[in-house]
Amino acid sequence: MRICVIGGTGHIGKFLTPMLVEHGYDVTLVSSGKTHPPVGKAWQAVRFVQQKVGAPGWVDAIAALKPEIIIDILQSDSPGLYAASKESLRHMIVCGSLWMFGFPNIVPTPPQTFGTCCFAGYARRYDQLLKTKLQAEIDGLAFTAIMPPNICGPYKVPIDCSCDRSLEMHRAHRRGEPVVLPAPGNSLIGPCDAEDIARCFHAAVCNRAAAAGQIFNVGSAYALTAVEFVNAYASIYGVKIPIEFADWQKFSRDIMPEIGAHWHFKAPMCPDISKTTRLLGYAPRYTPEESMERAVRWMFDEKMLP
Repeated sequence: MRICVIGGTGHIGKFLTPMLVEHGYDVTLVSSGKTHPPVGKAWQAVRFVQQKVGAPGWVDAIAALKPEIIIDILQSDSPGLYAASKESLRHMIVCGSLWMFGFPNIVPTPPQTFGTCCFAGYARRYDQLLKTKLQAEIDGLAFTAIMPPNICGPYKVPIDCSCDRSLEMHRAHRRGEPVVLPAPGNSLIGPCDAEDIARCFHAAVCNRAAAAGQIFNVGSAYALTAVEFVNAYASIYGVKIPIEFADWQKFSRDIMPEIGAHWHFKAPMCPDISKTTRLLGYAPRYTPEESMERAVRWMFDEKMLP
């Protein structure tokens, strides 16, 4: 079975690609060449195609590979990619985000639309995702979307207590500097390990009939309150991180005015993964705290932190 993975050397792809190779799939990775793949036996069995996603003719270049399965982690142009590849395609799997559903009014959050997504990029991609899903249903082909929350784990700097991915902020956490949270600190943050997310993609590949036409949430078994999120980093770094509180108006106006940051504290990030478990047999291996610890250990291993 020929699988084309777009973004296969990225955060999720570094875990997913070896899973696919070890399962016996014929894997081609489409990469811009900016991210180098790890060294290992599985990666030697992979075919690499250097192609910048979004460049003129990129969907035709991928269609020329005659993929039977496309895993599009970057999800740049789902309708165009689907249309160009439809002749050989049997299953298309894309990566979305829990944020695409809009502000959730149910916790844990099921995989459904709750309102307009306030992020233009996510809103555009979600619209494409739904249109491609509908077209695949008309054509009788399998289409699956997988929606993660906060992606954590090795190979990428994890979100910090200001909900950025800043090395300097992690250094501040290690020094035990205070953190400001919106009162009362019970916002839900859901770090999920990239390896678990990759395992969900792999399960969708191996269970096409169950995955066809579905939008799946992926996540950890539970989320952390903002206070426990800070406390988890305090435990990992072996320090006490003092917490200061501000009312929401002051927090969102003066402390964290960028919506891309304070949305983590406004919208609960606690996905309902029950359908994913029921249909795909998905079970997260790592707790949020374990995933955060794995990411921090990776930063130390990579000499990002002294």
